[in-house]
Amino acid sequence: MESLIAACVAFVGFHFLLSHPLRRPIVGRIGEAPFLGLYSLVALLTFGWMVVAFRAIPPEPIWWDAGDIGWAIASALMLLGSILFVGSLIGNPALPNPTGAVPVIREPHGVFRITRHPMMWSFALWALVHFGVFPTLANAVLTATILILALVGSALQDRKKMALQPQSWPDWQARTAFVPFAAQLAGTKPWTLGNATAILGGTALWLVATWAHTPLGGPLAAGIWRWIG
Repeated sequence: MESLIAACVAFVGFHFLLSHPLRRPIVGRIGEAPFLGLYSLVALLTFGWMVVAFRAIPPEPIWWDAGDIGWAIASALMLLGSILFVGSLIGNPALPNPTGAVPVIREPHGVFRITRHPMMWSFALWALVHFGVFPTLANAVLTATILILALVGSALQDRKKMALQPQSWPDWQARTAFVPFAAQLAGTKPWTLGNATAILGGTALWLVATWAHTPLGGPLAAGIWRWIG
């Protein structure tokens, strides 16, 4: 458990340090593309440490049984998370650009009509769902780490983009929502799940990932495979 906590602190800590206070001085020394390589390497190593530490923890008691209703809700939320993730790869103005060029920010489209941080919210939903159906102490530590990274990281990203792109980002932020479906609930945006690519791609990802849950070492079958085998 101590190793898992240390790995989680390292994973989140290095992510925030390299994304914010250390990014500019390091990029100034080695350039944008090498920095992205360094960033990815550190993220991969610390994430791998988390996985190894998590798998090394002996079986723990489960705090509650989610039941079939809980699993059905979790499966639906993971489908939404998969759609948000795939959609986030299509024209995301917040993705790092190795060339350093400022992306052209257009009218919100696809999943960006749901939230301006679809990728981060896909991670947040993953964390909430996986703790909800497998509530143990180790899983609480792991999923809380991902949840903090996703939501605090999103807020810090908004602040950084506001400073880096003062001509375009304020308008994008005003026309999008931080919390998923907040604009739809407020009546300022039509209800949507994104475009066809996001929906079809996200559904395919969800089916494959939930099918692979057990072969890859997951303790329980997930998604529709929990009921159809």
